[in-house]
Amino acid sequence: MDVTKNRPSIIVEHVQKTFLLRHAHSFKEAFISKIKKKKISSSFQALKDIDFTVNEGESVAILGYNGSGKSTLLKLISGVLEPDKGRILTRGRVAGLIEVGAGFHPDLSGRENVYLNAAILGMSKREIDERFDDIVAFSEIEEFIDSEVKHYSSGMFLRLAFSVAIHVELDILLVDEILSVGDAPFREKCRKKIRELVDEGKTMVVVSHDTGTVRDLCDRGIVIRKGEMVFDGPVEEAITALKGK
Repeated sequence: MDVTKNRPSIIVEHVQKTFLLRHAHSFKEAFISKIKKKKISSSFQALKDIDFTVNEGESVAILGYNGSGKSTLLKLISGVLEPDKGRILTRGRVAGLIEVGAGFHPDLSGRENVYLNAAILGMSKREIDERFDDIVAFSEIEEFIDSEVKHYSSGMFLRLAFSVAIHVELDILLVDEILSVGDAPFREKCRKKIRELVDEGKTMVVVSHDTGTVRDLCDRGIVIRKGEMVFDGPVEEAITALKGK
């Protein structure tokens, strides 16, 4: 029996997240709103008492319609955001395909950006050296690797950024709608690469509107509706629960 299968990779404990929404965007607007006794800001509770555990090697889909809070939850797990209440614990190295290319610098070459972004994602220079050729080959932009990134098309930029993220030595992979990157053959290649990571026993949490992708990559689904967790169970039942009112 593999005991690691019952070892938690992600623990989300009674997590809440509230955002402040500003209704006045300038001092003048704020002044007028105050005179008219209108609210300058209001709070929006994006997540309410979210509580679940993901065990090592599990592939879990976070499902929900726009504005449900699923992307906020993924950012909390990645550490990009912090919860207002509750806590989130993760085991091992977390790689998030959330804001792909966020660490890229336009004035640096593709080669320099690979090293920079991979380092931001937690890789050592030795690890990057070992994987550099694979990263570039996967991106399919070998002939442009020494050109400045500001001269790349958006497709080239996303291919390289995705390729860096997917080749990070990771324990937990977080994926947010990123399988829409590039053309159909490249998207399929990305899906296969993620499938390989799942088959290797990596822990994965994915946010996607594509139920085909969710079925292919995940065994379990968590449905969030208006910031509340309404279902946690087998992925097929989760998809049904998502479509239910």
